[in-house]
Amino acid sequence: MVHQFVTLMSNMFWHVFLFVVSVGWIKQVITTPGINQSIAALVDSNSSLLTWPTHFTQGIVPKPIHSHNDYWREVPMLTAISLGVVSVEADVWQLNGTLFVGHEEAALTPNRTFHSLYIDPLVQILDMMNPKDEFTVNATSRNGVFDIASSIPLQLLVDMKTDGNATLPAVLQALEPLRSAGYLTTFSNNTLTTSAVTVIGTGNTPFDGILALSPRDVFFDAPLDNLNSSTSFSPSVSPIASTDYGAFIGWSGIGGISDAQRATILTFVNDAHSRGIKARFWDTPGWPVRARESVWNELLNDGADWLNADDLVAASQF
Repeated sequence: MVHQFVTLMSNMFWHVFLFVVSVGWIKQVITTPGINQSIAALVDSNSSLLTWPTHFTQGIVPKPIHSHNDYWREVPMLTAISLGVVSVEADVWQLNGTLFVGHEEAALTPNRTFHSLYIDPLVQILDMMNPKDEFTVNATSRNGVFDIASSIPLQLLVDMKTDGNATLPAVLQALEPLRSAGYLTTFSNNTLTTSAVTVIGTGNTPFDGILALSPRDVFFDAPLDNLNSSTSFSPSVSPIASTDYGAFIGWSGIGGISDAQRATILTFVNDAHSRGIKARFWDTPGWPVRARESVWNELLNDGADWLNADDLVAASQF
């Protein structure tokens, strides 16, 4: 009996001892600075080691999405860029020498101009992404808006709503701040030089006017459904070709797509790719969500290069 009592007390002693030791060890782990505490301390210090000149778009992954009617966003262009959207579209109206942005004339306002919504912000962003200092003295190319992939240009579609021949000169003039800084993709001397922004005219943009540009830093959105209409359609004139999905394909995304509808998509896409041109379908279904995503899946599986989207959050997460 005495022996059992002694054994019991001995076991209790060792359990208490081990508990005290373990509590002390846990306390030491909690109070001893580790990597998370070091990170937090460094972040709280606002150390200059944690920033760099081009971190405006830090961690944003660019995606082949086109922001249809981008000017409808609460914050045009910046919202698209924040989601990694690589292509944006602005409808422009040339009135009394000024380019206003809006879907229709009734939506125009004096302060919503091509300059205020697109040109000025782009110049500011690209100047940040292309600092002038002792490290960039010998730089021969321009960084784009995406820090993680600076060679990818932002595609800016300019949908000319007013007469194209009158609007094109105004667009060319508006682009001068980007042009003079070397930020525009340009075709000159039979050489296509990709830079931070590729501008493409659509809508009423005059094809002959684009062909006549030398050097050319505004390009033409070719008709994806009729690329045989001109032998001039090439990447140096038309980096992209677009067509109305609803008019030429028509599949709603509900039920199965027909063989004929898929064949039409493939014909358009392959025709564009054979010329080195990227394919885009606009007016794709937006609702219901399941149908919209079925159409997106079909187009991407068939080789379409751009996901035309109104809901940028949904497209960026797709």
